[in-house]
Amino acid sequence: MCEDTPYDRRRFLGITAMTMAAAHLGTRGVAHAQPRQTTPSEGSTMPPHTHPAFGPVQQIEAGLLHVGYVEVGAANGRAVMLLHGWPYDIYSYVDVAPGLASAGYRVIVPYLRGYGTTRFLSHATPRNGQQAVLAVDILALMDALHIEKAILAGYDWGARTANIIAALWPERCKAMVSVSGYLIGSQEVGRMPLPPNAELQWWYQYYFATERGRAGYDKYRHDFAKLIWQIASPKWDFDDATFDRSAAAFDNQDHVNIVIHNYRWRLGLAEGEPKYDDLEKRLAEAPVISVPTITLEGDANGAPHPDASAYAKKFSAKYSHRTIKGGIGHNLPQEAPQAFAKAVVEVDGY
Repeated sequence: MCEDTPYDRRRFLGITAMTMAAAHLGTRGVAHAQPRQTTPSEGSTMPPHTHPAFGPVQQIEAGLLHVGYVEVGAANGRAVMLLHGWPYDIYSYVDVAPGLASAGYRVIVPYLRGYGTTRFLSHATPRNGQQAVLAVDILALMDALHIEKAILAGYDWGARTANIIAALWPERCKAMVSVSGYLIGSQEVGRMPLPPNAELQWWYQYYFATERGRAGYDKYRHDFAKLIWQIASPKWDFDDATFDRSAAAFDNQDHVNIVIHNYRWRLGLAEGEPKYDDLEKRLAEAPVISVPTITLEGDANGAPHPDASAYAKKFSAKYSHRTIKGGIGHNLPQEAPQAFAKAVVEVDGY
């Protein structure tokens, strides 16, 4: 089922008001694994201020990482994992998470590897950005936080990560919200040439394939990210403060290595780690996703994305697609937070 949905704050609030829990926006659950909160004096590159309803960044060891994340909502609420993309960060959900928390959910918003305060536990760990490893990271975080099953929601890298978990570990995913639909790929597909106009949209991927591109992204990462924001969301009038708040996440010492490896791996120009080969073989078969799903697309998404008709059959459970109108671009949860949160609440009822 497809429908066009206007970006309407009052409509969302009217629906979610009926499900609001007694918990105040500021209520925060305490993770069962007792994560440590990080302050700016402990070496964080993040700005010292936080959104009053978004909470401080906490840290927890999970798998190969020391993960930075924000948690809001009741500790016994149904878990929702909100996953960001590139070149963005957790603040894509700064206006999504509080609304979900007030509706009774336990909301987790992690920095992916290479972003913000997330760090590798060992210098010896490969700085690997292939698709499977990001999903394994999120499963490890769920384990560390004693979350057996969660609603997964994301866009860009985050949507792909949610897709992978839903496809390969459906027992860990109650339902999913995915911007731009089905994004699971493979190196074989990545090697296939596209028509010139489509190739043009991926210009940055080919730039990253060169050493000049690596050096350029490292030197100009903030300017580069701002350019992507402008291209991917041409009608989003974000201000410098909004961008700078997120751009601080790109100062992570592993950020460039993770981003470059991610895009080179997609093209088959960089190897993945052998221990993930079996997972990648399964993903290369483009598995059908069997959990309830809502896919979203902005009506002004300037980033490369498939048409909804191309992936509708990849979802075998209850499914619907919505186009969010109002000049909404690639960073949909930050540009249309009420529409995104509304989709999370609704898919939970599927």
